[in-house]
Amino acid sequence: MTLDADECWNAAIARDRRFDGRFVSGVLSTGIYCRPSCPARHPKRENVRFFVDGAAARAEGLRPCLRCSPDDVSRDERAVLSAIAAIKAAEQPLALAALAAETGYSPAHFQRVFARATGLSPSAYGRALMAERAAAALSGGGTVTNAIYAAGYSGPSRFYEANQGRLGMTPSAWAAGGKGVTIRWAVVGTSLGAMLVAATDKGVCRLSFNEGVEALEKRFPNAALAEGDASFAALLADVLTAVEAPGDFAHIPLDVKGTAFQEAVWRELQRIPAGETRTYAQLAAAVGRPKAVRAAGTANGANNVAVLIPCHRVINTGGGLGGYAYGLEIKRKLLKKEMK
Repeated sequence: MTLDADECWNAAIARDRRFDGRFVSGVLSTGIYCRPSCPARHPKRENVRFFVDGAAARAEGLRPCLRCSPDDVSRDERAVLSAIAAIKAAEQPLALAALAAETGYSPAHFQRVFARATGLSPSAYGRALMAERAAAALSGGGTVTNAIYAAGYSGPSRFYEANQGRLGMTPSAWAAGGKGVTIRWAVVGTSLGAMLVAATDKGVCRLSFNEGVEALEKRFPNAALAEGDASFAALLADVLTAVEAPGDFAHIPLDVKGTAFQEAVWRELQRIPAGETRTYAQLAAAVGRPKAVRAAGTANGANNVAVLIPCHRVINTGGGLGGYAYGLEIKRKLLKKEMK
């Protein structure tokens, strides 16, 4: 594994916990190595070397810091992996106390360790896993009730309660390609080219460039597609403003769905301020999966609502634009608009 010294140094200066376990910082003047988040006073840059793990640092004659216990990171990772395996194997949600007892941590400490590693609490991770199982079962064409029980919910009411505000369409409509749902749409001209905007009663479900209604027919083959009416016009005006004059558009409702990981990535995208960019590596680290750079890129590309979930604000580590579903010229124009 090759370490980027500048990236490691920046992470250590920021005491960024998301990098714990990825490397250790060795301070040659003291003979100690630390995890990136160590609260100790920062050493001089010229006295610091970076190692892939504690074993590599010890091979150079360094000893672990007593304050941050860098070698405990591997124990944390094992505990999290063990808990994830237990959550996946369980037919019902597991209590935090039971998971903590299996790892030897106190419940409060294990909750912090798990959230730092995954970006979710153990209970939220379990709920997201159940929702993913239900989505997979629904997509397979079975009945909604069977899918709900197969996913581990105790009954339909628990499923609807857990997913209120998340699914947008009802589970049966989701499984049936939008059956029973009306999607209103319009194609309008913008400074970036023709833009397709589509929305359910819940919110915008598609925003794309250089596409027509055919894209909706493919994504929602059984939905009732209708050209936008007067009630749709106000939403469309808000979307146009968001595209032409970037700013705060958090008030625009969305109806989007993905896996737990995809939705975590999309939430992080929405936290990137206009005029700023992040790399794919930073995006992966922000959702607690620093090694899942490729997966973060895939989740970024799976975004169905361009601009409102600003996937265009993610670039390559070297500064290159990277990819964009609607072409790099549109990505370049979007970034230029936001950096004015």
